[in-house]
This record gives sequence, C-alpha cells and structure tokens, in this order.
Amino acid sequence: MSNLEENSVSSTIPTHELSTEESVIPNSEDTQPSLSQPNVVVDDNKSSEYNPSRLKSSVWEHFTKEKINNEWKAICKHCNRKLGGDSKNGTKHLHVHLGRCNKRGQLDIRQQVLVANQKKSDGKLTLKASSFNQDEARVDLAKMIIRHEYPLSIVDHELFRKYCHTLQPLFDMPSRNTIKKDILDMYENGKVKTMLELEANEGRVAITTDMWTSDHQNRGYMAVTAHYVDNSWTLQKRIIRFEYVPTPHTGDVIATRLMKCFLDWNIDRKLMSITVDNCSVNDAVVELLLDRLGRDTLVVDGTLFHMRCCAHILNLIVKDGLSVIGDGIERIRHSVIFWNGTPKRWEKFEEAARQLRISTTKKLCTDVKTRWNSTFLMLQTALSYKDVFLRCVQLHGDPLYKHLPTEDDWTFATKICEKLNLFYEMTEDFSGTNYSTANLYFPHICSIRVALNEWVQDSNATISSMARRMLDKFEKYWSVVNGIMGVATLLDPRYKTDFLECYFEDIYGPDAGYELEKIVQLCRDLVKEYEAKMSSGSEPQVFSTTSHTVVANKGNFKKYDTFISTKKKRKSQVLSQLDRYLDDDVIPRTPNFDILNWWKTIGPQFPILQAIARDIYAIPVSTVASESSFSTGGRLVNPQRNRLHPSTVEALACCQSWLIAEEESISNETSSNHEDDEIDASSNIE
Repeated sequence: MSNLEENSVSSTIPTHELSTEESVIPNSEDTQPSLSQPNVVVDDNKSSEYNPSRLKSSVWEHFTKEKINNEWKAICKHCNRKLGGDSKNGTKHLHVHLGRCNKRGQLDIRQQVLVANQKKSDGKLTLKASSFNQDEARVDLAKMIIRHEYPLSIVDHELFRKYCHTLQPLFDMPSRNTIKKDILDMYENGKVKTMLELEANEGRVAITTDMWTSDHQNRGYMAVTAHYVDNSWTLQKRIIRFEYVPTPHTGDVIATRLMKCFLDWNIDRKLMSITVDNCSVNDAVVELLLDRLGRDTLVVDGTLFHMRCCAHILNLIVKDGLSVIGDGIERIRHSVIFWNGTPKRWEKFEEAARQLRISTTKKLCTDVKTRWNSTFLMLQTALSYKDVFLRCVQLHGDPLYKHLPTEDDWTFATKICEKLNLFYEMTEDFSGTNYSTANLYFPHICSIRVALNEWVQDSNATISSMARRMLDKFEKYWSVVNGIMGVATLLDPRYKTDFLECYFEDIYGPDAGYELEKIVQLCRDLVKEYEAKMSSGSEPQVFSTTSHTVVANKGNFKKYDTFISTKKKRKSQVLSQLDRYLDDDVIPRTPNFDILNWWKTIGPQFPILQAIARDIYAIPVSTVASESSFSTGGRLVNPQRNRLHPSTVEALACCQSWLIAEEESISNETSSNHEDDEIDASSNIE
C-alpha cells in the first residue's frame, strides 16, 4: 500500500478511537519518512488474534505487538513505550513516535562509501556517509588556490574543469571573478576571526615589518606580521597586512601606513616591540611611531619598543670581515666558476669524482660577493671536492683551467669556513619563527664576542685583520639591543644572572658588575610596571595562582574592599618575586628545552614574571618572518599574476598565512590527543 493510501486510511480513523496514551496525531511536518514503503493492514473482520505475517509495515521492525487488558498494544523496542496497536489505529502514530524516540539510534540513510584517511598515510579506509555540497566545494577550491599559490585562471583551464567534472559531475565550476570574490570574502571572514583572536589574547603583540618590490609589477609592498604567545602558551604569527605602498618610501609614509594598520587591527595599545632592519629610514619610522602611539601605552615608556634585526646585524658584521680577505679564496672561486660553467665541464668533474668514489649530490655553487652566506656555502661545497679539482687536471688537462688552488688556499678556506660556520648556525637560529628566539640572542652573541677575541690573536694576519673588522662592527651594535635581550636571558631558567656574570667578565672586564646590574634593574623596573598594571586592572588578571570567589560589595565590607584596592603595595613584596626566582638554582641545559612550556607550568609561582616572560618571548630577533612572506609574494605576483589588484594580492598573502596557522593548530591538537591516548594506554597497561 502506498503512503498516500496509508494516509487516507489513517485519516478516516476517528481520533477518539486511538489509544489514550498517544491519541493526538502530530502535524504532517513533524513526521519522519519511513525507511521503506509502509503497508498498513486494516483488519476488516476485527480479528482479535495476533497474526505476525499480516504486519507488513517496516515500522513493526521497531515494535512488538501484545495484548494488554484486552487491548492490542505496540511496544517500542527502544524505550518500551506502549502505543495503540490495534489495526484500526494504523501506523502513522508509530512512525511519529519512531522519529521522536530518544533512545533509538539515528540511522544515516545516505550512501555509505569507503573513504581514505587524508590526514595520515596509514592507508586505512573508513566507511562513512557521502554527500555533495556545492558551497563547501567552492570554499575548498578557494583554499586550494590560496594555499598552493595556483593562478586564479585555473578555473578556466579546460583539463582542470574536465578533471573536476570526472570527480564530481554535480560540481558547478565557478568563473574566475566568482572565485576571486570567494577569496575576498574568505579574507574578510578570516580578518574578523584573527582580530577576535588578537583581542582575546591576554599578552602583548610584537611586530615585524619590511619592504619588498615586486619584479613583475615593479610595486613596493609592505609586509606586517604579528607575533604573540596565545593563551595556551603557543607562539603564534599572523600576516596582518601585505599592502601596496606607493613611492616614495619615506619614513613618514611607512609610519603612516603602519599606524593605520595598528588602528585597523585595534592593537595600537597592545604593542610590545617592532623588529626592523638596521637602516636610517627605519630609525625615523620608529621615532614617528613612538610619538603617534604615545609612550605611555608602551612598556617602560617605549624604551624597549625598537628591536633591530639581529640577522641583519650579523650580516653587516661578517660582510665587513670578509672585505679584507682579498685574493685568499680567488683561486677557489675561479675553479668553481670554471667547472660549473658548462654541462660538458661538469660531466668531466663528475667523472673525476666517480674515480675517487666521491658523491656529487652537492652541486658546485658560485657565491654572490654581497651575500656572505653564499660565500660560506661555496667554500663548504668546494672543500668537499678538494681532491676532485686536482684529479680533473690529471685526468683531462684542460689548458683553459689555470686556477688550481694551492694547499695554502685550502688551509685558509678551511679556517674561514670554521669561522663563518659559527655565524651561519646562529643566523639560522635567529631566523626561526616557530619557537622563541629572544632567549637565544644573548648566549649566541656572547659566544661570537668571545670567538672574535680569540680570532684577533690568530697567527694568520688575514684572519686576525678580519676579526678586528668584525669586532669594530660588533661593538657598534652591541649596546643597541642588549638591554631587552639581557632580560630575556635572565628569565631563562637555564641561565639567569649566572650566564651574564660568566660572559660579562670577558666582554666588559672590570665594568662587568655595573653592566649586569643595569640589566637586573631593567628587570626590576618591568616587574614594578607590570605589577602596577595588574593591580589597577588595566591588564587581565590571568596570572594568579589561586582562584578567588567574587563577592558583591555589601554592608561594611565595601569600605574594606575599597581600602584594599587602593592600598599601595609594599615594595618588598614587589621585589621578592624576582629575588625568589633568581635565588633558585638554574636548571640543567637540555637540547629540546621548551621555555614557553616551562613558564606555562612553573610561571604561576611567579605571576608577574610570567606576564613579562610571555611578552618578551613573543619578540622575534629578526625580520625573517616578514621577509619570508616576500618569497610567497614573489610566487603570488608571478608572470601569470602580474595584473592582480593589490587588494587581491593582500588577500592571498594573508589568507595563506591564516590557513597555514589553522593547519598547524589542527596538527598540534591531533598530536596532543595522540600523546594523551598513548599515556592513557600506558596507564591502563600498568
């Protein structure tokens, strides 16, 4: 019997003849479609005998029919509720109950398909319901274009459209303008979400910024990246502006754009520092920002606001030093250029290397004299092929090759590589963006200072002269950033003041104690300022180690509460927290020490220091985070995209940063859950 017939039959039954337990039949919109076409059997003979074969409707799979007090009842198998079970009652009320039954497991009647796990490479398949959603598919297409830097015109590519149609014929491929609109909408939604995250974050925000000129558009873009430690003590970074800045790129123009960015994102009163390259224009930018932001909104009246890029400073130091090596590595440079000059010469070089059983997986690379790291990489690779150059002369005897390095050249290159390796490793450490770098600055810089003192005494006059040049440049920039970075080292439980005492003797000699006290005093000033802000309520009260119940100001307690809130804190209490922390022994140095996790765990014992550490360790010591966005920008504004509007470029750059952060967050949550599962499993085993 069809649904229509069933409805017509059931509609003819008077409501007074239904079971008293569920006599009112709900409206049709409250009903749930049956799993198959139900059949209602009407007992014309009013038979009192129960005949299971006559119960044809699929709804009876969920009910049993029993006679209770001379009345037929349909008893739900899930909740045991008794409904009218006589044939004259029909089955519509049974369908209604089945749709509303809370104890019945809901069945997904969509097609079940085997789906591969896309987040893991374990090859496992899971059975799940599949459905197609056009809107979700368009969002995923926009994310694909953003994340993997595909051209917007990919939606017009014939074979791509055919491929998508093969995968899902129902998918309606959007046009280029439509996908562009989707990306801009995604940017606006992502901006609102990111702004809410920054607003909810209880710590301050550190900024890195730099300028870049597109080769294909010949336009200057400014990248602004926000760095902060979130409420779960994870270091985060977000590109919040990738803006086209017309020429001239003066200090006033850049400062105006930055100030507008801070106001748009509502972070002008939450700034901790701004990290920029070391140049006169940026110095002017910082001074203008200090005036426009107001020093009272910054930490210690803005004295810690300007952070110079340490990677840039290292670059200046090494470039100055390499300028004196002269012809010391010229023969090696000419040799690299010669054997790497043509494919035929490289084949001869590979043949000589095979005879000596030396792998040629590393390609010879020519350096760029203005980039010291390229010189280091050139020498490092050439040293691994030292014997191959001589073998090429013996094997091929090319008359055009006249620059075979001498043994003294190789010895000098080895020494230079040893010196530059120290700077190379430290530059890589400073360039990290997924971990705190502020606490790395002082230990690395102190190591460089001690090493330069040793190199000055080297027997090789060239190396000694190089070290002196580096030392002069080092002294020029040392005092510029050592204050705030000294506090970062002091708040590192592996170092505290012990590290500063150890190295300051070599750096400052008899003035070591005075310089150490300057950093300790700066830390005390920070403690006073943060304690005052936390007490006045201008900073969120999230660092307390104990919870307090809020009591309304009633009766005589109101006067007491006012007295306590306005009472000046005793100075000994303010300072005791820092003194107590410094009095504790330093912890052992371990390779994978996570300083943010340490302060998250131990910090509640020192709530004010925890607040300071949170803001300081958000400061990046280099502008690499912003510079890396230019690598993305170079791919975004490629020859196929050189006509993109600046607003679209900004949307693509920012959205990519936000998508990557979202993926990392999901990955961290997954790994954390996996670790928790392993811990639970191990505890069960025990």
